Amino acid sequence: MTELERFREMMRFGHPDRVPNWELGVWGQVKDRWAAEGAPSEAYEGDWWGGWDDFWPFDRRIYAPVSMDIMPPFEAEVIEETDRYLVARHAYGHITKALKENTAHGTRWCMDQYLSFAVRDRETWLDMKRRYNPETPGRYPDNWDELAAEYNQREVPLTFNWGQIGLYWCMREWMGTEALSLAFYDQPNLVHEMLEHLTDFIIRVTTRALRDVDEFEFFNFAEDVAFKNGPLISPQIFDEFFAPRYRRVCEHLRSGGVRHIMVDSDGNFEVLLGRMLDCGIDTIWPCEQAADMNLARIRRNFPELRVWGGVDKRELAKDRAAIDAELEKLRPILDQGGCLPTVDHTVPPDVSYDNFCYYMERKQELLELERGIQSPS
Repeated sequence: MTELERFREMMRFGHPDRVPNWELGVWGQVKDRWAAEGAPSEAYEGDWWGGWDDFWPFDRRIYAPVSMDIMPPFEAEVIEETDRYLVARHAYGHITKALKENTAHGTRWCMDQYLSFAVRDRETWLDMKRRYNPETPGRYPDNWDELAAEYNQREVPLTFNWGQIGLYWCMREWMGTEALSLAFYDQPNLVHEMLEHLTDFIIRVTTRALRDVDEFEFFNFAEDVAFKNGPLISPQIFDEFFAPRYRRVCEHLRSGGVRHIMVDSDGNFEVLLGRMLDCGIDTIWPCEQAADMNLARIRRNFPELRVWGGVDKRELAKDRAAIDAELEKLRPILDQGGCLPTVDHTVPPDVSYDNFCYYMERKQELLELERGIQSPS
């Protein structure tokens, strides 16, 4: 099977020759640790994101360079810097205070403290809105026609750029979690206006790609809409504000040849899964185990849902027995299909190089097992 055939077969709960092998990446601190442990630089510097890597046995995928990001971004600015911290303005206009200790290769040891955000009311929203103009030059590369022709002859899965766009994600970047949570009640008209613009923006930006390319394997909503114990929005908020917009985008994407639509969110958003399925979303990732996104329970309650991720990063920091036990939990879900196992986020610095090598070896063995996959339907 080609990588494209393998992915499509897995996603339809079919019978691939093996399950695709994907991973996301590592913390910057992991690079320093693994280098000190004797790992070659190829072990942590390759293209994990796209799988175009000669060191690990990853399957490849292509991210079409269609930009749904902010254009133009706010000007980055260092506002204050000491020996311990850095206060800076970022591309989305927010200002953070970041601890400099133990920063490695661009990765902070802990989350920044958020001091202010760009959108506070309708006036500041209008300034943000102009930065999400679907007609802004540069959303498609100059060689798009050539790329589209190549994509129609590809043998690997194709998706849009990952991590740039999400309905909740964008508004949180613009307003911050606390202000957005209040805005659903205090400024509902503003939230509706922002969501309508985002919906129209996604549809208009993707229309050219859907016209020029026969099919895309999936589209990802980057959301991070939950924390450890539950979602950051209630089911009622989802129904009023998000469901109509998800439906519009999903209908547009499906009609244009997108096979699957995914939500990427850390935390536990299990209470929203039925509603997401009703909107046309059929895949979730990374199924964070520290947040109790239990794959067996999710598959039992939502058998038509594809699940990616689900490997508890904490278990990889223990010993080989723990890694074996963690992978063994995946076997029943893998046997059913529609499961693409990865570490449930980037690999953290408490995972040794030896442990990760063992994980990859055992995982590859598991993915290559012959299996009689039965469709949940």
